[in-house]
Amino acid sequence: MAIEVTVVRRPERNVSYLRASLKGMALTFQHLFRKKVTMQYPEEISEDEWSISPRWRGTHRMLTDEQGRARCVACGLCPQICPANCIKLVPGEDEEGNRYPLIYEIDEFRCVFCGYCQEVCPEEAIHVGVHYENAEYQRERFVYDLERLCAQTHPVSSLWDPADPRGE
Repeated sequence: MAIEVTVVRRPERNVSYLRASLKGMALTFQHLFRKKVTMQYPEEISEDEWSISPRWRGTHRMLTDEQGRARCVACGLCPQICPANCIKLVPGEDEEGNRYPLIYEIDEFRCVFCGYCQEVCPEEAIHVGVHYENAEYQRERFVYDLERLCAQTHPVSSLWDPADPRGE
């Protein structure tokens, strides 16, 4: 396949660019009467015209069991697979031999929201959610501890199907 090159020559005589300028202004003037597509977020939030993708990966969420405890068994797979190294996990064990996380923190600044932690979790405890409004005034507030992760109530991303938790 040959590449075609078009050579554009400059006009050899004095040319007025008034016609081209008027065509450009006419095009701009036409846009004044079209329907506006800009949404003035956060003053206007229209769920009918705009919605986020169900596959959006946002702020993390830790699911809990019936007693309100985190479902995490501190297996250590999520910090191991995390490419950004943003998960800190310190495992603990109770008297009955059940493992649980003593410390579980996710640094949302370092996170690349890849969803690997959600995919590798054998207990399906950690999930990336569809929450995206997470502005804070202090940098320390972006380190989500276990209590804050369990308190999140936003829906999870559709990378994980709640109707088919084992992916069968």
